[in-house]
Amino acid sequence: MNVLVFNGPGVSQTSLTHTLSSLRNLLRSGYAVETISASALASQPWAPSCALLVLPGGRDTPYVSALAAANHSIKSYVQKGGRFLGMCAGAYYASRRVEWEAGTDMEVVGDRPLGFYPGISDGCVYKGFDYQTEAGARALTAETTSELGGTLGPLRGVYYNGGGHFVGADTLRQLGVVPLIRYTEDDGADKVATVWCGIDKGAAVLSHLHLEYSILLEPAASALARASPALSETERASMEAVRCETLRSLLRLLGLRIPYGPTLPPKRFVPLPQVLIGSPSTTYIGKAFMDRLEPNMSKTSQIVTYKSLQDQNDTFRIYELPHIGTLINEARRDWFEGAEIPNTFPKSILISREGQLPSLNDTPLFNISQYFEALSAQHRASSMSTPSSASSHKIGEVLLYGELVTSTQSLLDKNPIMLRTLPAPLISLASKQLTGRGRGPNVWISPYGCLTFSLVLRPPRNTLIPASLVFIQYLASLVVTETCRELMGAEDGGKVRIKWPNDIYARLEVVNGVPEWGKVGGILVNTNFYGGDVDIVIGVGLNVLNEMPTTSLMQLISSSSPVSLSLEVTVAALMARFDTMWNEFIDVRGSFQPFLNLYLERWLHSDQLVTLTTTTPPKSVRLLGITLDHGLLRTLPADGHSQSWDERTDGYIDLQPDGNSFDMLSGLICLKK
Repeated sequence: MNVLVFNGPGVSQTSLTHTLSSLRNLLRSGYAVETISASALASQPWAPSCALLVLPGGRDTPYVSALAAANHSIKSYVQKGGRFLGMCAGAYYASRRVEWEAGTDMEVVGDRPLGFYPGISDGCVYKGFDYQTEAGARALTAETTSELGGTLGPLRGVYYNGGGHFVGADTLRQLGVVPLIRYTEDDGADKVATVWCGIDKGAAVLSHLHLEYSILLEPAASALARASPALSETERASMEAVRCETLRSLLRLLGLRIPYGPTLPPKRFVPLPQVLIGSPSTTYIGKAFMDRLEPNMSKTSQIVTYKSLQDQNDTFRIYELPHIGTLINEARRDWFEGAEIPNTFPKSILISREGQLPSLNDTPLFNISQYFEALSAQHRASSMSTPSSASSHKIGEVLLYGELVTSTQSLLDKNPIMLRTLPAPLISLASKQLTGRGRGPNVWISPYGCLTFSLVLRPPRNTLIPASLVFIQYLASLVVTETCRELMGAEDGGKVRIKWPNDIYARLEVVNGVPEWGKVGGILVNTNFYGGDVDIVIGVGLNVLNEMPTTSLMQLISSSSPVSLSLEVTVAALMARFDTMWNEFIDVRGSFQPFLNLYLERWLHSDQLVTLTTTTPPKSVRLLGITLDHGLLRTLPADGHSQSWDERTDGYIDLQPDGNSFDMLSGLICLKK
């Protein structure tokens, strides 16, 4: 699930930075905390995967015009059960009316469209605000009410700059308003600074205090130093802990699942080395790889134990050592000490010597020996007993593994020299990604238990035409659904289905006869052409063992089932299935005809009615299938004839997978921007 923070006209970049940092620190790997633009809020299907929408601090007035087209979507999202957090300017904007500095040159007075707080936000509570300076900034003491738990103690040193109060909040409980935090100082004493607002099925928390600002960092640190210059480091740390716990409590009130335990200072994580290794049944791949890479590598001195490659997006250091464990463990000890951001940090690749598999001590989050054993058993059981003629090895038998990497997809897709030199087929697998990629601008978070890998395939020249490449994402989706049925059984595995064009969903439960669905995976396909050849990089993210709040395959298995999943066996089964289905796909020169009926059995959309918003006016259409020439989604106007889609061509509306977004839960197909 996503936590989306608005970034657009009016947003203070300081507030945005602190908001992102605090939320990511508290929520850790359970949610993807990302920014979203005004245009995306207005036109994209963001709501189904959004656990929380955040409007940060800044200036309320620019929000009025910037969010004009998005207000309906935001309000509808909350009314239908969504959650909203507004900080300072975001709290003003989410109130029914703003009265700020009335009667002064800075006056901002007027009604606002969201109206989550059904009254007036009046400010400033403490005078002296200035847009250009910190003259009005203060470090305040505030009190939490019993509704927030009552045991947090006073909030001390919390940052304030221009915030207001919620007029009459104590009298609006019948409208769903609950005061949560009160000012305690001077003219603001007992005024309400933070409220809970119930809105139909959803809720909003609005705060005029900057609870997102770390007390230990600027500008809050300077405000606190001015107010209490004699504070010790221990006292400041204690204040920061209360701030974090207060924000954590607010997020829990909004229904977010937050890990218990101390909030740690943010660390700079840098990627760990990746290990390039072949299965025991393959010939040694290291020498051939180094020979192909040699012309592109820079010369190094004799005292350096690696060779360097500067590629298009990353710098690689390539080691060929008798014992790789020492280097891995040295890197792991220092993994959070780097001063460089992950995308600029040199990436290390360790080539394991012939016949030597890393031990579990070297790769504690993924048992490479167990993976290769499971893969060998899967290949023996399949009908494809030998590699295809295009390769000396089968899919899955060459592995590039990293415990912590930036993005398996970007490291391959954005570095053409490395991509063309690596042996194919190859699987690049990571236990955790720092900047995992999803479709378009989306990210894919990878907490422990998530299977994230990219598969490099290099079809023989002239076996696939460009038009057939679109079907690879559909083929990959089928690989996932069929593997789930194999590992989990038909009943539990059958809950895993395909959402067009490239998402994997699971049926969670049935409420009043209507199934509820949760996303468990996604497919991303990139192609790189050079000469007459093409390298295909298939990125897969699949939640296998994740705990809540993310949905995973483990959660689908019934309590009476003897099935127990592991990452190693799951990825081995996926690779064996890929090997079989990919070779079938190549044998028919990229035709999807042999797979179409199975695909339509596994997808969610047969005969589904949706609203197509890419037409004027929007049109109700019925989903029929996938066209076999270009892989388009075929739809028929709901008022049209009901003939089978392969019996006629008139009147159809065919949609490209890369040009449209499918909001399945709302029944909308929108233009992808």
